[in-house]
Amino acid sequence: MTEILQTPKLVVVFGGSGFVGRHVVRALARRGYRIRVACRRPDLAGHLQPLGNVGQIQPVQANVRVRWSVDRAVQGADHVVNLVAILHESGRQKFTSVHEFGARAVAEAARAVGAGLTHISALGADLSAQSDYARTKALGEKAVLETISDAVILRPSINFGPEDSFFNRFANMARYSPVLPLIGGGQTKFQPVYVGDVAEAVARSVDGKVQGGRIYELGGPQVLTFKQCMQEMLAMIDRKRLLVSVPWWVANMQASILGLLPNPLLTKDQVLQLREHNIVSEAAIRENRTLAGLDIQPQSIGSILPSYLWRYRPAGQFQRKTAA
Repeated sequence: MTEILQTPKLVVVFGGSGFVGRHVVRALARRGYRIRVACRRPDLAGHLQPLGNVGQIQPVQANVRVRWSVDRAVQGADHVVNLVAILHESGRQKFTSVHEFGARAVAEAARAVGAGLTHISALGADLSAQSDYARTKALGEKAVLETISDAVILRPSINFGPEDSFFNRFANMARYSPVLPLIGGGQTKFQPVYVGDVAEAVARSVDGKVQGGRIYELGGPQVLTFKQCMQEMLAMIDRKRLLVSVPWWVANMQASILGLLPNPLLTKDQVLQLREHNIVSEAAIRENRTLAGLDIQPQSIGSILPSYLWRYRPAGQFQRKTAA
């Protein structure tokens, strides 16, 4: 009797070539899925292919702002993951077109082919938020659930990991600057979450192990103020720097100027975001809509940061730690 081999499911990952995307692709590849990475520049996504077997990972061109490219990318998909987001507006990349219109386009395309959907949003998403980023993230969630009622929505806090743009950015600043800024005194609370844990949550959703129609809030095991994050980072790289409080009005002035740069260090919208804490809500904890509810034990920053921040130490990886 001839054995019939089942073809692995096809998962389409929008935004799979970015920081979070490469970890999601790796987690899915380890499970044996066929993966189609939909991104604006597939020619720059070659670094993903070694994460799986030959032919398992296929980059294709797609732009969530261009509906026909989204429809083309999801053809034959069993599940769709949307990771696309922007941190600041630039050219045609606007919060509304990416976070709201793009989210709806991906959801409608997934529904048309009968695919499941996992949508990555962000902690702080709120329809009444002053921040355009946070408000459009919430509008994207609304569009997704209106289109596919059993979609899974994941809201991570700040992601950290080897290629992150948070700890790496400030560690690099500490190499050259004697001071680091603390906007609003650095009292905004965060719950940094390891990117590998977020990727595992996405993979479990694709596996069908996550209840749909719910919004999950993903945070790490520690709640830290921005100031404490900087102190942890400085301890990891063995550098002493002056942490200077920057009043909100000064931060707004700086953001008005820095926001004009092609890749701004700070924007006025980000200042608005910093006025709100970025932590898992009591409701999510009570309703088990967290990493713990997904049976994922979150990694602490203390167990992960040393594995990649060592390169910012004055003498590198094997520098002897100075006395505290």
